[in-house]
Amino acid sequence: MLTRRHIRVKVMQCIYALIQSKDDSLEKQEKFLKVSIENMYVLYLLVLSLLAELHQMANRHVNRTSKKYLATEEDNYPDPEKFVKNRLLLQIANNESLKAALSKRKLNNWYLNEEYVKIIYKEVIGSDIYKTYMTNGKDNYEDDRDVVLQLFKEIVAPNDKIYEYFEDDKLTWVDDIPIVNTYLMKRLRKANENSNEKFFLPTLLKDQQDMDYANDLLTKTLLNDAKWEEEIEGKTPNWDNDRIAEIDSIILKMAICELLNFPSIPEKVTLNEYLEIAKEYSTPKSSIFINGVLDKLAKEYKSTGRLQKIGRGLQ
Repeated sequence: MLTRRHIRVKVMQCIYALIQSKDDSLEKQEKFLKVSIENMYVLYLLVLSLLAELHQMANRHVNRTSKKYLATEEDNYPDPEKFVKNRLLLQIANNESLKAALSKRKLNNWYLNEEYVKIIYKEVIGSDIYKTYMTNGKDNYEDDRDVVLQLFKEIVAPNDKIYEYFEDDKLTWVDDIPIVNTYLMKRLRKANENSNEKFFLPTLLKDQQDMDYANDLLTKTLLNDAKWEEEIEGKTPNWDNDRIAEIDSIILKMAICELLNFPSIPEKVTLNEYLEIAKEYSTPKSSIFINGVLDKLAKEYKSTGRLQKIGRGLQ
């Protein structure tokens, strides 16, 4: 679920938090990193379970309206229960592995904050997407999947109230929300009638190597801070350290650390990854500045033999 770029961003966040808190405890930062990465999976579970909650609310709504004597808008649909019968939503709502994962982590957020589910549900049933789905006469998995994708993309993911709720819950989720939403969209797009429960609950990291990489990058960047500072100063003679934004300094130090301490990662990968991170988390001028510094350093490391890479196609 998490790519190496996501991991780099998590490490960057940890180092920034350390600087802001003026806490030099490496042990605390390693714990913060682990919790931050695990919390990203918690966010994924909450977003996925929100779809299950929407399904349950729709089910309760259908049951209530079926007992009323006065006609409602739902009665005008060919099958008022079509949304409740949505095959993809049923796969999520009836997913015992999801329920177990939520129970294990004591995640009952939507039960305690049902008003957010109600806000989303009201928008869903009032949307043209929902009305078209309920009246199009189609009855297949593809149509069920398409409406869930459309509703998620147009209503759930961009909802300001949900965004604010997650932001208030955990500050690191501000950067995680777009990543989780995008990943879930891709996951749902691949779903089919034969998708098993585990399909909807991917592993957070590809393997233990990813977690080792995260810890090593954090540790080696922090423990050699003064050394990386000197490397930067050598390539920015016209800049005072105070003029380099903190986030730019962190990105540069992490990139230098990776170039010199992770021989299995190709030079181009490192340079491209940190340039992309700079574009997203810094200013346009800063990304140009970072690119220039890293380009100079990479050329110098090559010429002096400090840049040692191993593996196929590496030097």
